[in-house]
Amino acid sequence: MNKFAIIRSISILKEGFVLRKLAQRTEAVVSLSAIEHNIKNIRSRLDKDVEIMAVLKGDGYGHGEKGIYPTLKKCGVERYAVAVWEEGASLRKAGAVEPILLLGDTCDGQLENLIKYNLTPTIFSLDTAEKLNLLAKWSGVVQPIHIKIDTGMSRIGFPANDSAITIIKKINEMENLKITGAFTHFSRADENDGKSATEQFKLYLDMIAKLEKEGVEIPCKHVANSPAILLRPETQLDAVRAGDILFGLCPIDEDEWFKEDFRQVMSWYTYVVMVKEVPEGTEVGYGGTFVTKRPTKIATIPVGFADGYSRRLSNIGKVMINDKEAPIIGRVCMDQFMVDVTDIGDVKRGDIVALLNDKLSVLWMADLLNTNVDEIVCGISKRVPRIYEVECLND
Repeated sequence: MNKFAIIRSISILKEGFVLRKLAQRTEAVVSLSAIEHNIKNIRSRLDKDVEIMAVLKGDGYGHGEKGIYPTLKKCGVERYAVAVWEEGASLRKAGAVEPILLLGDTCDGQLENLIKYNLTPTIFSLDTAEKLNLLAKWSGVVQPIHIKIDTGMSRIGFPANDSAITIIKKINEMENLKITGAFTHFSRADENDGKSATEQFKLYLDMIAKLEKEGVEIPCKHVANSPAILLRPETQLDAVRAGDILFGLCPIDEDEWFKEDFRQVMSWYTYVVMVKEVPEGTEVGYGGTFVTKRPTKIATIPVGFADGYSRRLSNIGKVMINDKEAPIIGRVCMDQFMVDVTDIGDVKRGDIVALLNDKLSVLWMADLLNTNVDEIVCGISKRVPRIYEVECLND
């Protein structure tokens, strides 16, 4: 039982139709069955003994880390990674006992929380290591850490050079710190030619070899992110970091992605609150940016940019009502927007509206808004409840 999430079963008819009912104004529906499918897909690509590190930063890419953790545990995920200590603490409160890596920085004033919640920080400076070592000594613990090596992202991380080797050796000698892993991050692993990722991988392996020659043991080596899991099997090492593909989000060329059999985990639904007919020449929404060119039937939808439904979808987006497309007309407001349902037929208050589903995919919306899939799902606000569904087949 998951006390941190609303979980319900949905009925799927043999014909593939879903019997769906909406319990509240809007719902971001997370398919636990799709997560299980995606994990099996990832496992099938890995060599024996390679561990999965589920990346749950951004509250599980907007899916809700507490809600999905029991499913990940059930599927045997060995490790977790988040961005900040608060996300790690949330996972611990959800019952996680596995190693949790913080991919980002922890400010000096919050270092004690790493010890309190048994979180593994990313270390990329001697100063932070010294402060953490002292705190660990006062607390009477040996604090696990991972070393970050910058091989081309130009973000956080020790440079891949001999000076960094000297610093990492000093960290390795600190009595209350234990290096349990080292990693780097590919900046262009999604590119088909693989040249950049290959160069980064070589720099990483060279650094690891030098460290081990100097007596620095690295129990867990990991570099492969979602695109590398798909395109660079030689980079698997001890663990892989699965983020996008865990949630069925496209991290590579779209044509290649559709061959990979991952399932989008999140859908987003709401309902029609009002239907009205207006004559030709009627302005719609703030600023009158849309003017009807014919007698038009307008449906109002109770979702807006305060829910994370982008204002950039004004006059270009669409939704699905009764399995038919309805274009957005006028500007998306903070809490509502309007769609043209003239050609759909009988639309009435209470009809289910799909904002994201298997036809209106996260990838479709990301392409429309000229952004990436992560921004779409991470942008869905906290006032949209996450509902966790398990599929069941009905005759």
